[in-house]
Amino acid sequence: MDLDAFTAVRAGSWARLDELARRRRLTGAEADELVRLYQAAATDLSTVRSSAPDPETVTRLSQLIARARAQIAGAHEPAWRDVARFLVVSLPAALYRIRWWTLAVTVASVALAVVAGVWVATQPDALAAMGTPSEQKEYVDNAFASYYAPGAGFAAMVWTNNAWIAAQGVGLGITGVMPVFVLVNNAVNVGATGGMMAAHGELPIFLQLIAPHGMLELTAIFVSIAAGLRLFWTWVAPGPRTRTRALAEEGRALFTVALGLVGVLAVSGVIEGFVTGSALPWVVKIAIGAVALAAFWTYVLVLGRRAAADGETGDLEADQAGYSLAVAA
Repeated sequence: MDLDAFTAVRAGSWARLDELARRRRLTGAEADELVRLYQAAATDLSTVRSSAPDPETVTRLSQLIARARAQIAGAHEPAWRDVARFLVVSLPAALYRIRWWTLAVTVASVALAVVAGVWVATQPDALAAMGTPSEQKEYVDNAFASYYAPGAGFAAMVWTNNAWIAAQGVGLGITGVMPVFVLVNNAVNVGATGGMMAAHGELPIFLQLIAPHGMLELTAIFVSIAAGLRLFWTWVAPGPRTRTRALAEEGRALFTVALGLVGVLAVSGVIEGFVTGSALPWVVKIAIGAVALAAFWTYVLVLGRRAAADGETGDLEADQAGYSLAVAA
């Protein structure tokens, strides 16, 4: 098919459809015309996709059809229904699909952290690289614990910092390099700090201050790395789908994960800002962190399994993604 000729012939009706779709009020005749042009444009989009799948034309027509659909359908479902679907279906489905990737990242991160910690705690040269003896003593005796000063400002700071780290893991996952860098950098830093604390006899303090918020916070970071690696692997091995379609579908689903992690990290930020450095007994602090982690995995495994069984992936619904064509009633 000659796409340029086809576009030239159909451009007039597309322009008219765009004009009608943008009007606030339509007469009866204009409403009928809108429906007719909408159906014709949907057919045009199907023709372009099957005969000459030019991305620019497909995008233009998809957006035009979406505007026309909104004009025809009138009011959208209440926003709270979209939010409810996101929380109950889309997000748990997306998280559930990468659960094994998350487990693999968790195991790798813990292993790296333990190796780094043991190395720093047992090798004088590695310990010396952490700072001078006086700097280490100041950090171990004061700086590490004082960092966790309770308050809303501290909670907001750690939330935004961790959300940025998670966003890098997901958003730059296609490179395959950034998720691995985040994994290694995070694991080695945590492990080395723990090793230095252990070398100075303060490992219990390290674990007490890390555990309350760290169980959920680190899990969120692991999930972001897993999502990034999943996106990279989709690029490497798209399966029966075209690489473009596979990346589009997985990218949208994993963007769902990124949005969800903002909420997860907000919870861990609240724990870090108001629980970790508080005067509560350590057993209570750690119990709060454990409950938060258990709630997260219950959410993923229960709701996620149910959503996945229904065929949900975390991607947009087919008509919103542009893979099916709505028709007027």
